[in-house]
Amino acid sequence: MEENMYQILQARELTANIFEMVVEAKRVAKSCEPGQFVIVRKAADSERIPLTICDYDREAGTITIVVQEVGASTTKMGSLKEGDYFRDFTGPLGCPSEFVNEDIEALKKKKMLFVAGGVGAAPVYPQVKWLHERGIEADVIVGAKTKDMLILEDEMKSVAGNYYPCTDDGTYGHAGMVTTMVEELVNEGKKYDVCVAIGPMIMMKFVCLLTKKLEIPTIVSMNPIMVDGTGMCGACRLQVGDEIKFACVDGPEFDGHLVDFDQAMKRSRMYKTQEGRALLKLQEGDTHHGGCGHCGGDE
Repeated sequence: MEENMYQILQARELTANIFEMVVEAKRVAKSCEPGQFVIVRKAADSERIPLTICDYDREAGTITIVVQEVGASTTKMGSLKEGDYFRDFTGPLGCPSEFVNEDIEALKKKKMLFVAGGVGAAPVYPQVKWLHERGIEADVIVGAKTKDMLILEDEMKSVAGNYYPCTDDGTYGHAGMVTTMVEELVNEGKKYDVCVAIGPMIMMKFVCLLTKKLEIPTIVSMNPIMVDGTGMCGACRLQVGDEIKFACVDGPEFDGHLVDFDQAMKRSRMYKTQEGRALLKLQEGDTHHGGCGHCGGDE
């Protein structure tokens, strides 16, 4: 075994095709903050996978990640068990959540709402936990297609001020989309100073359309579009207001009311094919990637 391999101390299936792993990674655990991510590789010849940090224990030197099987690499990763190893576990990467650097007393005066969709509950959890540990109770809405697909429910309940589960099919909690739950809470008289939405792109888009109407400043995490994690592949290029940003180096969190979701979703679809990547590179020129462009990392 090589010295720089990272052992999986715990592994469990949260629901169908979604797995949680606790990994020994002392250096990452020592300095990571909510909102950041890691890049993992199963073996030397494996694909690099960016994953948002779900939890961390500085004393134990561990990082918790959640993996959803969506392709060949993540399916192979999902088969790993306790005692197995990752070849690479690089991080922490990206910028921490904005509130980490805010004045705690000022933060305590804010009423915060978190909206998570599907596996988006994983990156929401460490943020809500961080606030809870400092005496700040945030409301949390978590949506899934059906009850069996909700993840980290017990963990979220233990740190949230109020927990509102939603299911599309009405099998549990609020029947309907997370956006209708947001509207319901606001109509009941709840007032929020900031909303943090993390989940599928289409969910974040509609949450932002609603919160813009409700005049609630909203932060989103663009981790769904990350591929390389260093800014050189161009997959996570997005328009934020008048600026071009890269989710992996400038984010992954941005002002949701400034993100062009339609463009981001269109680029994400195009990026899946070699022809699409070539066309994007031609159209976007020097702004296609955020790396140096001289090392071949953008090829």
